Amino acid sequence: MKKHNFYAGPSILSQQVINNTIDAIRDFAGTGLSVLEISHRSKEFTAVIEEAKQLFIELLDIPEGYDVLFLGGGASTQFCMVPYNLLKTKAAYVDSGTWANKAIKEAKLFGEVDVVASSKADNYVWYPKDFTVPTDVDYLHLTTNNTIFGTELRRDLDVPVRMVADMSSDIFSRPVDVSKYDLIYGGAQKNLAPAGVNFVIVKKDALGKVDRAIPTMLNYQTHVDKGSMFNTPPVLPIYTALETLRWYKELGGVKRLKELDEEKAACLYDAIDNSRMFVGTTHVEDRSIMNVCFVMKPEYKELEKDFVEFATARGIMGIKGHRSVGGFRASLYNALPLESVKFLVQAMHDFENK
Repeated sequence: MKKHNFYAGPSILSQQVINNTIDAIRDFAGTGLSVLEISHRSKEFTAVIEEAKQLFIELLDIPEGYDVLFLGGGASTQFCMVPYNLLKTKAAYVDSGTWANKAIKEAKLFGEVDVVASSKADNYVWYPKDFTVPTDVDYLHLTTNNTIFGTELRRDLDVPVRMVADMSSDIFSRPVDVSKYDLIYGGAQKNLAPAGVNFVIVKKDALGKVDRAIPTMLNYQTHVDKGSMFNTPPVLPIYTALETLRWYKELGGVKRLKELDEEKAACLYDAIDNSRMFVGTTHVEDRSIMNVCFVMKPEYKELEKDFVEFATARGIMGIKGHRSVGGFRASLYNALPLESVKFLVQAMHDFENK
């Protein structure tokens, strides 16, 4: 039975990327060794890091003056690395979901944090907007896509300060004006690679401005100076990231990915909006195209478990909603084909009729 993977993360990878990674595990770059065992300082793996960096720059149109880093650990590590390196006196944060809230908690260890907007009181069903950003902050931190609650900011704000963004789950789903940001980061396990590596896009002249001493491994400058090779990097996720970036380029780049992602999201949201049984959980204008959250209407609430079982029996995997929302969550990351979305929509129709 074909499986349709809607897990929120670790999430779906393209079959081409998986197959090429398997080949590299068996024999990497004709060396007769696995990518799992070859030296990270070999010319073959050094070429992987360099190509992945260049494809990041090309696909996201990253301007001069920035560096792309591949670091170990989850994006949660960046919640402390960002303020450690960039927060001198005060930073502004938007509280748009669980991960944004966790980032705020970490930043408060390093200086004053001004939470300029929050949708927490409404269980994060809308993305904060129309807020004022103070001009005396070191940066404004955003979490552009909220995987748990299904809201997203799909544009680059015009604000009077530099920005930092966690783009873990929507990177490469739309063009980004990188020049507005001092730093963009994310875990790879949504739209890029298996878990275990972070990407960081950092403006080099934003570094070195804080007075505090920074531990070597938590200092971005360390990794800029050493080309992500200060210590042994997570070689397998980085190799898989390279294969994904190559695949993105083959597909037509970020502009084409945006079109495909919007088509998938429109297909599923249309089915939800025209359903007798299902209903969305977030404000329409703030809906994520990466993570679609929906529930049963109140009169059918007791059937939610039945639908998960019905869908799972058909090979639809990972649609149970996060406990903070309940119901269902379908993650529509870049590697998910439209065919899978249509298959889910058909299952929804069939369950309604049943």
